[in-house]
Amino acid sequence: MNTNPKDEFIELLRSTGRDGVDDLIAYLDEGRNHFFNAPASVNHHLNHDGGLLEHSLNVCHAALKLREMVIAMRPDLEPRLKRDSVIIASLLHDICKADIYRPTRRKRKDSMGLWVEVDSYDVDYSNFPMGHGEKSAMMALWGGLDIDQEELLAIRWHMTAWDLPMQSVEAMKSLNTARDQHPLCSLVQLADGIAANLLEFGTDEIE
Repeated sequence: MNTNPKDEFIELLRSTGRDGVDDLIAYLDEGRNHFFNAPASVNHHLNHDGGLLEHSLNVCHAALKLREMVIAMRPDLEPRLKRDSVIIASLLHDICKADIYRPTRRKRKDSMGLWVEVDSYDVDYSNFPMGHGEKSAMMALWGGLDIDQEELLAIRWHMTAWDLPMQSVEAMKSLNTARDQHPLCSLVQLADGIAANLLEFGTDEIE
């Protein structure tokens, strides 16, 4: 696998053989959608240039490992956890973040307790404020990718209950139904947690 993160991301996506992959890559790499340079967060994990790309790859690596483990224990689930679907859903679950971060300068205390200016980001939801998982799913479609229903659901619900609008009963039922019908939803959710909370533990740079 190529060691350059952007090249690895593109190589993984292209390995799925899915129609529209190159159109999606171009979509993520132009205009407001600065996916390959965006941070994964402002105050938490991988809050630096390229952090979102790094996080997406971490989730994909974790998801592929989880897929191998699950299939070894439950071979009957292999047809429902297709490798290309795991790659697509895990790599694209957070592409909405490419559209919300804007570079800025902030003040913070350095190791000596002095206030210094540092590069940082502001969050701007003004461009199509659809939400989180649902916006990533929409962007995958807008980018021209031939994407399956189960992949869209895995992207939409990867935050599970953390992303339920106003604790909606209808949204909770939709989430539970999606997980009941598609094991891919649970796999991507677990991989995202492993990446953010374990693989990226201690990577936040803002005090």
